[in-house]
Amino acid sequence: MSLPTIGIAGIGTYFPPHIETAAEIVERTGIPESILQQKMGIVQRHIAGETDTISHMATIAAQRALEDAGIPPSAVGAVISHGSEHKDHLVWNAAAKIQGNLGAVNAFAFEVYALCAGAAIAVGAAQGLMIANPSLACAVLVAASREHDLVNLSNPRTRFMTNFGAGAGAMVLARDYPRNHIVGMSAFTDGSLAEAVILSQSREVAGERPEVSADLRGKLDVIQPEYMTERLGETSLRNFVRVIEEATSRAGAGLGDIAFLGITHMKRSFYEEILAAVGLTPAQSVYLQDYGHVQSADQVLALQLGLQAGTIRPGDLVVLAGAGVGYTWSALAIRWG
Repeated sequence: MSLPTIGIAGIGTYFPPHIETAAEIVERTGIPESILQQKMGIVQRHIAGETDTISHMATIAAQRALEDAGIPPSAVGAVISHGSEHKDHLVWNAAAKIQGNLGAVNAFAFEVYALCAGAAIAVGAAQGLMIANPSLACAVLVAASREHDLVNLSNPRTRFMTNFGAGAGAMVLARDYPRNHIVGMSAFTDGSLAEAVILSQSREVAGERPEVSADLRGKLDVIQPEYMTERLGETSLRNFVRVIEEATSRAGAGLGDIAFLGITHMKRSFYEEILAAVGLTPAQSVYLQDYGHVQSADQVLALQLGLQAGTIRPGDLVVLAGAGVGYTWSALAIRWG
């Protein structure tokens, strides 16, 4: 018995209207504008306003994805949130709120949390559920982030998080969809880095007023900066290549078959190093310099920008990859068109 094919029927994004440029970040970071733009790859980023909650941004992105797919909310069987744990409330299922906002009255809702590596893992989870359950014909996967709230820009240990921006991305998966098939997924975790980055309430990190919201106190901090730098320097490129290669292999293809790579925002030199390591050029990807890093919404954004630019064509093997503290790397292979 052959397994059903699962395809991407629609995608959508949302970004808050307020934009902060690299020039505006200089004073709070002490980093020259030229370094922010050229080395760190931050031309601008979107900043969440008071009403741009995780559930609000995710709902708009999901609505746009459903409109793109031409599928009504009543046809959705599952809503999966794989976005930020910094959400409207603590210890709370944001997916249920998003499901209610969408009017997906026939769906169940839950969360998958793998930080910035969550997109590929959430797709793999949804694909498995849809294969196992013949009645589950459509799922909405959505991620939203306003992680910039959690970063003290004057803390040198979290300088690499200066690129955090706000926004949301969503995709609609459909059973037996004739196009855009999910053909491979891979993920890998290095648990030795599990506590490298945590939320700290110390005055040094959080400042005089540590409250982020009525419920949340503290800012992100790197607890093991030397070890994290050393370990990632040794393994990150290798692990990115590993998951990209594995996802591609599971699609019955090789690295030379990849036509487009959509990847998490990171400093420009490492982005280019990953492309070169898998045999690709910047012309076969998009760099998210005008958005920054929007956690696991980056992959949908990269896919959307690649389609808009005409970089992704029917028949292309597309790979979406990401990595998140914890430390997890993931990749998803899609046969587009």
